Amino acid sequence: MDLGLKDRVYIVTGGTRGLGLAAARELTAGGAKVVVSGRSTHSLAAAEAELGGPGQAVGVVADNADPGTPDRLIASAHGAFKGLDGVLISVGGPPTGPTDAIDDDQWRAAFESGFLGAVRLSRAVAAQLGEGGVIGFVLSTSVYEPIPGLATSNALRPALAGYAKTLAGELGPRGVRVLGLVPAHIGTDRALELQSITGDADRTAAGIPLRRLGTPEEFGRTAAFLLSPAASYVTGSMMTVDGGTRVSF
Repeated sequence: MDLGLKDRVYIVTGGTRGLGLAAARELTAGGAKVVVSGRSTHSLAAAEAELGGPGQAVGVVADNADPGTPDRLIASAHGAFKGLDGVLISVGGPPTGPTDAIDDDQWRAAFESGFLGAVRLSRAVAAQLGEGGVIGFVLSTSVYEPIPGLATSNALRPALAGYAKTLAGELGPRGVRVLGLVPAHIGTDRALELQSITGDADRTAAGIPLRRLGTPEEFGRTAAFLLSPAASYVTGSMMTVDGGTRVSF
């Protein structure tokens, strides 16, 4: 199936590792061009090379919490590839811990990066997109129910999902789509960290109908499809990628 990705241009934040890199891999494999952001020059250079080099991928050192990040990423997309068709906003997980273990500075930093930074970038990209454009957010199953030991995620991810649904309604008449990807139990470094908080790997796998962790590649293929023209009638949706763990509709 041709997803229609050839020569389309996407920004992928957090694109040097984990789910962001997995999505960028699948986008470029389909012929898209990507601007990936991260906070490490070394990891950006490695991601650039893996994704095809300057003709297909450009890395930008950027922090989602920085108000100047949207303009820099958009300028990089236009400068390198002469256009912009969409964005996948992925940020590192907020600090772990219960409510009484997270201080005001940690709450503020998590809000700036995980919520306000995502809102700011989506708003700037939306102003650039025409019909067929797409904005995707990488969220968490804390959108649906709290996860023990993840107070900041439990507060901020549902708020971002609500914002995404609102944005989908506002941008729909322009032919611009907005959606959320809701991963759980994907075998990334972050997932292994969370297992140390919420339970061991065997107990985690036993609670997944498919009885295994998902792979980053499986998430990446889902993201590439949803960001592609092949998913042109999907907007306002929160797409769960969790091996069937969530049992409600």
